[in-house]
Amino acid sequence: MPQGGLHPAAPPPAPQDSGTFRLGKMITAKPGKTPIQVLHEYGMKTNNVPVYEFERADGHANTPSFTFKVTVGDITCSGEGSSKKMAKHKAAEAAIGHLKANASLCFAVPDPMAPDPSKQPKNQANPIGSLQELAIQHGWRLPEYTLSQEGGPAHKKEFTTICRLESFIETGKGASKKQAKRNAAEKFLAKFREFSPDNNVSLANALGSTIGCTWNTLRNSNGEKITSLRRNLLSIPNTDYIQMLGEIGKEQGFEITYLDIEELSVNGQYQCLAELSTSPITVCHGSGVSCGSAHSDAAHNALQYLKIMAERK
Repeated sequence: MPQGGLHPAAPPPAPQDSGTFRLGKMITAKPGKTPIQVLHEYGMKTNNVPVYEFERADGHANTPSFTFKVTVGDITCSGEGSSKKMAKHKAAEAAIGHLKANASLCFAVPDPMAPDPSKQPKNQANPIGSLQELAIQHGWRLPEYTLSQEGGPAHKKEFTTICRLESFIETGKGASKKQAKRNAAEKFLAKFREFSPDNNVSLANALGSTIGCTWNTLRNSNGEKITSLRRNLLSIPNTDYIQMLGEIGKEQGFEITYLDIEELSVNGQYQCLAELSTSPITVCHGSGVSCGSAHSDAAHNALQYLKIMAERK
């Protein structure tokens, strides 16, 4: 019994989460959410939007295995699955587990009085996060980024990244992998800026004729370079197939990326892949006694394939 009219002190008020946001609370509050949804909402509240990147595909045609990695702030986790969607879920699960296990990892929640990033000048925005937000807003699949080429001397590297959004692709180049991804995402965003974010925009309407080179457009094209490819043989000596393919790509609106394969072939030759940003994407293999001859062989094989596909039926 308290004496002297004194009463027990009231318990201190529960601390307010005014400056931090913890993942456990979100998972408890929203048990029906998928790992991707939970991680995305967490990223939105902490100003660290998750970015998913396709790493590789392994296995056989009947038992494929895909690997994706997700980056949230300074944390990167990978996941494997029998489909790309499953691999993304596994990567998100791994990131959530990592965040839950590290209680000290607690991102600052942006001040509600701070300026809205979406209203900041475009050059200050994060194009990777902005493109992902746009995809989620309109119900599209999340963008996928693939490093397709790495070249240049050690002091002046150049990276090429392909960004896929549904059936559309853009290529970005930069002095770092991150810059290449940003540039690829920025190309997509540039095509959407004339549309209001409140509109229900379809990709086909938004991108229109910028879809790129399809087999139908190739067959119906009267371009000088593609017409010459239809009419002429590809066995003329001393033909520069790399230049020829480049000229057709420029005329028809697709890009060519050469990816060198580190391992030599079984007969000791250099190998490479030529990837054409057609829709669907075309990939052709090449080999030769040197890196340059492997590129030439891949270009020759790509030209043969284009010649077949460009024939009018």
